[in-house]
Amino acid sequence: MSEKIGLSDVDVNGKNVLTRVDFNVPMDGKRIVDDTRIQAALPTILQLIDSGAKIVLVTHLGRPKGFDVKLSTFPLAEQLSHLLGQRVKHAVDCIGVEVQAIVSELLAGDVLLLENVRFYKEETENDPVFARELASLADIYVNDAFGTAHRAHASTEGVTHYFDQNVAGSLMEQEIRYLSRVVNDPDRPFIAIIGGAKVSDKITVIENLINQVDGLIIGGGMAYTFFKSKGMEIGKSIVEPDMLDFAQDLLNKAEAQGLTIHLPVDNVVGKEFAPDTESQIVKSNQIPEDWEGFDIGPETVEYFGKVVSSAQTVFWNGPVGVYEFDQFAIGTIELIKRIAASNATSIIGGGDCVAAVHKAGVSNQITHVSTGGGASLELIEGRILPGIVALTDK
Repeated sequence: MSEKIGLSDVDVNGKNVLTRVDFNVPMDGKRIVDDTRIQAALPTILQLIDSGAKIVLVTHLGRPKGFDVKLSTFPLAEQLSHLLGQRVKHAVDCIGVEVQAIVSELLAGDVLLLENVRFYKEETENDPVFARELASLADIYVNDAFGTAHRAHASTEGVTHYFDQNVAGSLMEQEIRYLSRVVNDPDRPFIAIIGGAKVSDKITVIENLINQVDGLIIGGGMAYTFFKSKGMEIGKSIVEPDMLDFAQDLLNKAEAQGLTIHLPVDNVVGKEFAPDTESQIVKSNQIPEDWEGFDIGPETVEYFGKVVSSAQTVFWNGPVGVYEFDQFAIGTIELIKRIAASNATSIIGGGDCVAAVHKAGVSNQITHVSTGGGASLELIEGRILPGIVALTDK
């Protein structure tokens, strides 16, 4: 992937800068549950303020069908005001005469947050007329929304056709740097951990990684499909029957390459899918027929921990248990702690793992926690991300 121009490559002093951020944060009514994504954009916003830019922020929130007051970006502007220590203006729309008027009155260092760009269906349709109107608000475009870089939407790809300079924000630069390193030039040994419920969700990333890694750890619900493909009894555990051949083929391919695929050796199983269900620890080949696997067991934590301790690079996507339930979150949290304690360059690939890292309290010990689940996976899969390709090459 070619290197993109960054904030240090452009003069933004006195210029209107349309800045795509990813403030798609979890909400409880008008209350922000977790502002991690807002905080992740602060370095870019602060650098633009310090450089004398007039900053016009654009984001989406949720998946509205037209205008929806419950998905207004106004609470996001309030939270950003608090984090920046200065008032962030808020527009009641993202295009139109009123927005143009507010933008025309901005002074150097001012920050304006536009209303939810997805209130217009033209955003996800990447409508060129809508994109041109968004672009007309500014002189320079900055994309700091890695989490949406895999979408060719008006505010991520369409607007770039109307600017001479399309710049990667500092978060975007960081995401590209670390994730490209995993794909192109990892320090070795390179160990990947792939978890989550379904093999089918991770086929492409597994197929891509099998040719790059020195070891592959598989956990979470998908491990039971691999167990089943080996003829093991998995009780009521989740399984994808149409993925059994793929799992067996992958195991055969790894063996032929001399690559070890590490599977759990013991599991925490429960009677039913509930936070307070009865549970026990059993060997992977001894899961009772009316029980269901929900987490890796303590022996597996030690086993996976040893594999991780030998690594120079660790990439992880997907929890290894039902981490939403405390009694089945232990494996995921303990494994994250082993990664944090290792000397490896550690890259957590977005999604549910981000919440698990925070739950484990080791965010500051992980090299890079990606803000984009789908985008980070697609980059590791080797796909072209339209929001990145559209940025100006150095």
